[in-house]
Amino acid sequence: MLNGDDAPMSLDLTNEIEWCKSVIDLRFSQYFSADDSEDKKLQIEMLPPPELDENSPYGQVVFDFEFGFYERLIIALALLPHLCPQALDSFLLNNRTLGRPYTEFGGWRSKSHSGFLPTCETALFLLAGNDIEKRLQMMALFDTSSMLFAERILQLEYGEPGEPANSAALRVSSEYLQYFTTGVKNKPDFSMHFPAKLITTNLQWEDLVLSEETLDDINQLLAWIEKSEVVLDDFGLRKNLKRGYRALFYGPPGTGKTLTATLIGSKVGMDVYRVDLSQVISKYIGETEKNLSNIFDQAEHRNWILFFDEADSLFGARTQTNSSNDRAANQEISYLLQRVEDFPGIVILASNLKSNIDEAFSRRFQNAIYFPLPEPEERMRLWSNIFSKKTILEDDVDLNKFAEKYELAGGALTNVARYAALCAAQQNRKKICNEDIVRALAKELHKEGKIL
Repeated sequence: MLNGDDAPMSLDLTNEIEWCKSVIDLRFSQYFSADDSEDKKLQIEMLPPPELDENSPYGQVVFDFEFGFYERLIIALALLPHLCPQALDSFLLNNRTLGRPYTEFGGWRSKSHSGFLPTCETALFLLAGNDIEKRLQMMALFDTSSMLFAERILQLEYGEPGEPANSAALRVSSEYLQYFTTGVKNKPDFSMHFPAKLITTNLQWEDLVLSEETLDDINQLLAWIEKSEVVLDDFGLRKNLKRGYRALFYGPPGTGKTLTATLIGSKVGMDVYRVDLSQVISKYIGETEKNLSNIFDQAEHRNWILFFDEADSLFGARTQTNSSNDRAANQEISYLLQRVEDFPGIVILASNLKSNIDEAFSRRFQNAIYFPLPEPEERMRLWSNIFSKKTILEDDVDLNKFAEKYELAGGALTNVARYAALCAAQQNRKKICNEDIVRALAKELHKEGKIL
């Protein structure tokens, strides 16, 4: 039983699907008819799309972007495999003369889905039939600048290199599919098709402990985010500068590179997506570029920060081309260099060593920010932040002594706190004693090849 909020959503989608089915039926009837009169060619537009409730998710999108007959038909077609797959069975018809599917219908056949998956070719068949002039006009709807794709409502999935562009599968994005069908518009999450994950933190900007020099550089990045339009327009630099900003965070592990990127996003109201390079890099030629393209395409028109952690694996120095694998790797770096440079948003790369990053990238960074190991005063602030609840420490614990004596990064100190608290919990104690922290420090130092 639908409640009052669900009814408009369901009704709009039902009516839109029924309208799309009627267009499909009419196009097939027209296409296989001997009647080739001018009136016959115009009939496809004579089926008006249904009225929509502007308060339903689907109706809201249609009204907000002022989508008309053709855009709505393309969206409805992309929705059919999810909502009414049998409506596409007509496209599985075989050409009796040739004993094979009709080329003009386009479409993909997947391994697991037994039905028909529409492509741009399928949409063009519905929109234009065999009218070449109209087909050329309709092809503009599948350009990446079209609102359907610029806003990531729909996506194109291409097959093999060199195949016609219109053979790309026409897909509704998971984000909008969920919105249309549930009314909830979630942010994209990690998947094999989107190897990046939204990262957040419970810490606040005040919890960030950095050297004064590092913080000054971070503030410069923040100033660009907040004042870039002023710099570009009021100072007349738009024709000389691109909107994007590229920063390199480098320094020893655990010094706060990831946390800083996350807190920058929180401070300026931008989502931070950490790119999983293990899922991006592929041994198959062309796949790495495809994976990267998917990430940059989705981020292009959104207010995101792209964060590439441990970036050495992908942004490393190019090698001499002694083999086809070397050439492929260098092509990946060149492609990435171009996408990073053209990206209109914020890209942050993190690396332990600046020298590991290809020089071509280094020259294009607006800022290379060093994250050093904290000094004693900064280590004391870190210790105090970690053990902010003073009541959990025994009186014999001297944090000043630990901060002065042991040169550890914030990430390492967090590990120390976890282990020390676990020691106390295992002995059913409510407070952490000095011996707990000493044991934890010894364990952490051993990991780094040091002794207490």
